[in-house]
Amino acid sequence: MLNDSVLLVLSLLPGLIIVIFIFFSDKHEKEPIGLLIVSFIFGLITFILAYFLSDFLYHYYPFDKNSLVGELVNAFIIVAFVEEFFKFFFVRFILYNNKNFNEPFDGIVYTVMVAMGFATIENIIFVMNGDVTVGIVRMFSAVPAHATFAIIMGYYLGKAKFNEKKVAVDIDGDGISDINLNPKVMSTLYSLGGFLLAIIIHGFYDYFLFTSFMPGIWIMAFVSLTIAILFAQKAMTLHQDASPFKKM
Repeated sequence: MLNDSVLLVLSLLPGLIIVIFIFFSDKHEKEPIGLLIVSFIFGLITFILAYFLSDFLYHYYPFDKNSLVGELVNAFIIVAFVEEFFKFFFVRFILYNNKNFNEPFDGIVYTVMVAMGFATIENIIFVMNGDVTVGIVRMFSAVPAHATFAIIMGYYLGKAKFNEKKVAVDIDGDGISDINLNPKVMSTLYSLGGFLLAIIIHGFYDYFLFTSFMPGIWIMAFVSLTIAILFAQKAMTLHQDASPFKKM
């Protein structure tokens, strides 16, 4: 009984720590607690949807699961794409339109809240069916990884919502713009770019961690995660500095 209590605390703690960290990192205009809780609940729903779709795809995709292609498909499509898609969906098509999403950093806040809802229920399942070691390892790997992917995706969703720039593209180098991308088009590109980048980083992390073709390559999962964390830290700083609520 005591061991179960320890495991439950270990499974809940990393997500809670990250939620608190992001809440206080939102320095200039805090989000409503109720909406943050709703976002976290969306993450729980995301886990359920992703679980059933991933399970279906895993059993029916036409590749040898132990082949190089099979492991790539599993990492990038069945895991990364499916999980990031549902997180993206709830943020982009529900929370994005909320009146409280009123500064770039909010893209990070809401995406991380959804991701932590997802990561927490996933962590409970893994840790409660494992042991203390599993809980400690995941505290410093899987849960921070989900947060990192979310910060990167959320950064671009924040840029998407508050983008006001028109971009001119000179394809042939004659000094005359051949394509003019208006703010709406740029916002779409930012949204999709953040979504795709989260999938790519997530996919490489999972592939390096679980591939059976290159012994020892798992260390690259933590190298790639470290690079992603540094990128995420920079993304947070940029949006904090860009807040319209920042006092001069």
